[in-house]
Amino acid sequence: MIRAGRLTPARLSPSDVVRVGVAGLRSRPTRVALSALGIAIGIATMVAVIGISSSSREQLLRQLDRLGTNLLTVSAGRTLFGEDSKLPTGALGMVDRVGPVRTAAATGSTKATVRRTDHIPRAVTGGIAVQAATTGLLTTLEGTVVRGAWLNAATERQPAVVLGSKAAERLGVTGTGVRVWMGKRWFTVIGVLGPMPLAPEIERSALVGFPAAEEHLDFDGHPTTLYERSAEEAVEAVREVLPRTVNSENPEEVEVSRPSDALAARVAAAGAFTSLLLGLGVVALLVGGIGVANTMVISVLERRKEIGLRRSLGATRGQVRVQFMAESLLLSALGGVVGAVLGALATVGYALSRDLPPVVPPWAVGGAVAATLVIGVVAGLYPAMRAARLSPTVALTTS
Repeated sequence: MIRAGRLTPARLSPSDVVRVGVAGLRSRPTRVALSALGIAIGIATMVAVIGISSSSREQLLRQLDRLGTNLLTVSAGRTLFGEDSKLPTGALGMVDRVGPVRTAAATGSTKATVRRTDHIPRAVTGGIAVQAATTGLLTTLEGTVVRGAWLNAATERQPAVVLGSKAAERLGVTGTGVRVWMGKRWFTVIGVLGPMPLAPEIERSALVGFPAAEEHLDFDGHPTTLYERSAEEAVEAVREVLPRTVNSENPEEVEVSRPSDALAARVAAAGAFTSLLLGLGVVALLVGGIGVANTMVISVLERRKEIGLRRSLGATRGQVRVQFMAESLLLSALGGVVGAVLGALATVGYALSRDLPPVVPPWAVGGAVAATLVIGVVAGLYPAMRAARLSPTVALTTS
C-alpha cells in the first residue's frame, strides 16, 4: 500500500493471522502432531485428575446427604489411670431424655465368639465381633435388612442373631434359618444387614438382643457404644452435653465422635494423592511446552528463506513476530483442546466403571485451555523474536 509516496505494509487481519499460522503448521504435520501430543498428555492428566476427584467428592456428598451428618457416637474412653472405663447401664435412657435427640440406640461388646460349628477352634473367629444391640439400632443407623428381619421385642430375648453384611460373608451365610455357634450354644440367624458406611463396625458384627446376651453370653449389661441422631442444627449443642449427660461424675471418660467426619477425612486423604497427580500433570504440561518451543525454534531455523522472502516483500518485523506467535498459540491450543477432550472422556469412563456420578468441572476445562495458551505464548516468544530479528539479506543468502 502506497501513502504519501511511501510504501506502507498491509495490515494483517485476525483471520489473515490465523490462515498464515495454520499454513505454517500444515507444512510439518508430523512434528506438529508430536508437539501437540505433549501438551495433550499434560492437559488430559490434569483434567482427568480433577474430574475423577470431583466425581468421588460428588459421590461422597450424595452419600452424606443420604446418610445424614447428624449421627453421633458415644463410647467409653479411659480413666485417669489409663484403664478402660465403662458407660453406665442407664446411659441410653439418659441420652434419650436430651431434648433435640430424635432417636438413640446402643451396642455392647461381649467376650463370645461366633463360628459355623462348635468343631471350629475358638480362636478362628474371622474378625467377627459378637455384640448386644437394642432394637432401635437399625432405625438410628438408618440401616437396611437385605434378608430376614431385625430384632424385635420377642426375638431380642431369644437365641436369635442378626449378622452384619461382612460378618455374613465371612461365615458363608447367605440366608436365614441357619444356625451358628455362639458362646456355648446355637443361635439362629434371623436376618442379614446391608452395608452401613457410617458404622462399619456393625458390618463386622453378629448382633443379639441385650436380654439374650445377658442370659446366654455372660454380658454385663454395660453398653460399649451409643448411637444418637438429633436435628442437624442441634448436633454441635448435643455433642457438647453428651459427655456430662452420659457420665455426670466423670465426663472426661466419655468420647463423642461424628462418623460422617471419617468419610470426609477419607476424601481429604485422597486429596493429597490428587495433588500429587496434579503435580505430575503440570510437569507433563511443562515438558509439552518445551516441546512446542523446540518445534518453533527449529521452524525458524528451517524457514529462514521464507522469512527473508517475506521481509523483502515488505513484511515488518512485527508481522513476522505475530506469525510465529500465532503458530505457537495454535499448536498449543490444538494440544489443549485434544487433551481436555481426552481428560473428560477418561473421567466419564472411570466414573461409569466405578458407579460414580461423572463430574467434569467447567473451570477445569477452561483453566486447562487457558494454561495451554499461556504455554503457547511463553514457548513462542523467543522463536518469534528470533525470526523477527533475521535480516532479509542474511536470511535469503543462508543455505
